[in-house]
Amino acid sequence: MTADVLRQIYELLYERFGPQGWWPGDGRDEIIVGAILTQNTNWQNVEKAIKRLKDAGCMNLKRLYELEVGTLAELIRPAGYYNIKAGRLKNFLSWLFTEHDGDIDVLEQLDTQSLREQLLRVRGIGRETADSILLYAFGRAVFVVDAYTFRVVHRHRLVEADCDYEQLRQLFEDNLEADAAMFNEYHALLVRVGKEFCRPKARCAGCPLEKLAHDVR
Repeated sequence: MTADVLRQIYELLYERFGPQGWWPGDGRDEIIVGAILTQNTNWQNVEKAIKRLKDAGCMNLKRLYELEVGTLAELIRPAGYYNIKAGRLKNFLSWLFTEHDGDIDVLEQLDTQSLREQLLRVRGIGRETADSILLYAFGRAVFVVDAYTFRVVHRHRLVEADCDYEQLRQLFEDNLEADAAMFNEYHALLVRVGKEFCRPKARCAGCPLEKLAHDVR
């Protein structure tokens, strides 16, 4: 039953909105940086920060590793919380260059669970950020969940109010085929419907999921 509802939600969202073209980014380095910078801000601000990095000739992980943290913070200022995010980027880069000689391709050889565990040990890399890196930068079939995801599936009676991140992630991974491309699209579609209809104050009229059983809570 759960698997059927999850597939139906995906099909209805895709039918209405079409492909979303996520994740924006020119190459793996930029996707990883974007995943860290997008914490607690909108993508438009991240794009401004990435443009500043590109204009400064710094949009690659080796160059970012060599930058002083203060210089990096100034470059990413448009992303907000720039001192904190500069520190988080530096933590990631220190891990990459200390433990893996700065070779991002080495990470491809790690199985998904091992890579996830290593990412989560990096200070400032939480579960959503780690899973975004796994899915969007490495094409691993890991489902990224966020507040939009929870709101949609909670209102459609698939999880309880106390559902945590891992339970929500497993809901999708246990009930859907492990398909990175589909997970990518599904997450983006949930963000889309969450922004346009399934807001904190629901706008059910006209929602592509309106005909499915749901609560407004």
